[in-house]
Amino acid sequence: MNVFVIGATGFVGGTLARRLTAREHLVTGLARTDVAAVALAADGITPVVADLDSRRSATIDAALRADAVVYTAQVDPVLETATVGSLTRAMAGTGKTLIFLSGSGVLLQRTAGAWSQDSFAEHDPFTVEPLATSRKAAEDTVLAAASDRLRAMVIRPGLIWGPGDHGHVPMTYQSVAATGAACYVGPGLNTYSHVHIDDVTHLFTLALEAGRAGGFYHAVAGEVPNRWIAERVANDLGCDTRSVTPQEAVLVWGEFGALVMAASSRLRAVRAQEELGWCPERTDMLSTIGEARLRKLADHST
Repeated sequence: MNVFVIGATGFVGGTLARRLTAREHLVTGLARTDVAAVALAADGITPVVADLDSRRSATIDAALRADAVVYTAQVDPVLETATVGSLTRAMAGTGKTLIFLSGSGVLLQRTAGAWSQDSFAEHDPFTVEPLATSRKAAEDTVLAAASDRLRAMVIRPGLIWGPGDHGHVPMTYQSVAATGAACYVGPGLNTYSHVHIDDVTHLFTLALEAGRAGGFYHAVAGEVPNRWIAERVANDLGCDTRSVTPQEAVLVWGEFGALVMAASSRLRAVRAQEELGWCPERTDMLSTIGEARLRKLADHST
């Protein structure tokens, strides 16, 4: 299969592009710069030098040359909305495949560190997080396009972890550099469903091979409250834990980071398992505790 990955230089898109190449698919990847193009070529990925802004037409042309397009870019909501609209219009009626990477942030709940009993399967109703309304709209645009001879699908993973991630465990190590303690917000019982990057990319390959038009798939392998993360980090570094207020959290992680670290976002992957037989293999996010790259984040001198 000829697969065009938009976001091939990023965390998820790059891992996916390399996985598909290893499985002997012909993979092209969007590169915004010549340096990025060289890096993709070194991994056996054919670069398409374009972008989602002034050179979006070149991106759409590349999409139409492929059998399947996977959108994994993390860009400004305005660009994302415009690009998804352009892709679905251009690919309508072609019978090609379009898979859109979303995220559980669309159903994030602002609990200020408190536990939430709410957990959502793919088609459960929920109140959209205000900052993610454009992302939810992009999901809806992709799924609606499935009615127009386009095998369009959405994959919505929880917090993605693995080599090079920037999720809750790294952020907890960073809090040690900022405060001298492993921090959590409020009671620290808020929970993000999580999934390893390899299991996410495996779900993408299953969707490419067997996903149905209009398919909507969650990806989740486990859950762990933020306080438990902080306790394990503190044990690794020999420091204390500390509860911070939402206001103090902004000083530790910045405004957006504080929002994420104080929220709950819990998923159930019902359709992914039932329709595609997806089953995650990596379920323990805390297994990363103690990695050298993480300990380095706790050093306030770096």
